[in-house]
Amino acid sequence: MRLIYKLLRWVVGLFFLTSVAAVFYYKWCPVRLTPLMVIRCVQQMKAGEKPRLKHQWVALSEMSRYMPVAVIASEDQRFLYHNGFDTEAIGQAIQERKEGKRRRGGSTISQQTAKNVFLWPDSTWLRKGLETYFTFLIECCWSKQRIMEVYLNSIEMGDGIYGTEAVAREHFSCPASELTRSECALIAATLPNPLRYSSLRPGPYMRKRQAWIKRQMKHIPLLEEEK
Repeated sequence: MRLIYKLLRWVVGLFFLTSVAAVFYYKWCPVRLTPLMVIRCVQQMKAGEKPRLKHQWVALSEMSRYMPVAVIASEDQRFLYHNGFDTEAIGQAIQERKEGKRRRGGSTISQQTAKNVFLWPDSTWLRKGLETYFTFLIECCWSKQRIMEVYLNSIEMGDGIYGTEAVAREHFSCPASELTRSECALIAATLPNPLRYSSLRPGPYMRKRQAWIKRQMKHIPLLEEEK
């Protein structure tokens, strides 16, 4: 028992040190590859398909200024004000689940960033616990601008497409810096399920959601440059 306890201490200590080191590393360095990118490639190869991975890191300053506004309007309207966890949205999601209504997520952009960069997509209690831990770390160590920059570079935005630069070039034939307000809203409209909804060939539902996001964007301030 003493040996097991000692080993457990070493494992926990090593995890803590490596996780903190990884968070500090990504505070300044680009995220070139995420667990989800690897998982998707493995899934494609298992299906007998050629792996699809289109991703190009760009700084937040090289993206359209409307892109952060669009995803905040779509995914997390209190992003600039909470500490990584939107207790109001979580409470609403729990209440709706109790009432048997359609389930919706209460995850913030910070939580999604933690999951995308450090974890896997399965919705298990272990992953949720680790997501909480990493969300706390990045909120303590990164600025809101950095969280947004990593989020917009790592999130899945189509089949084999990751990040704003890749989706801009694949679906709109332009760099991320040239995306219009309307195009940013359309990209944000796909984020609940980018494998089901496409910003390249949007249907009526996507156009309706795009219009809603554009209306919400009027109430979201532009993200200030990091000082």
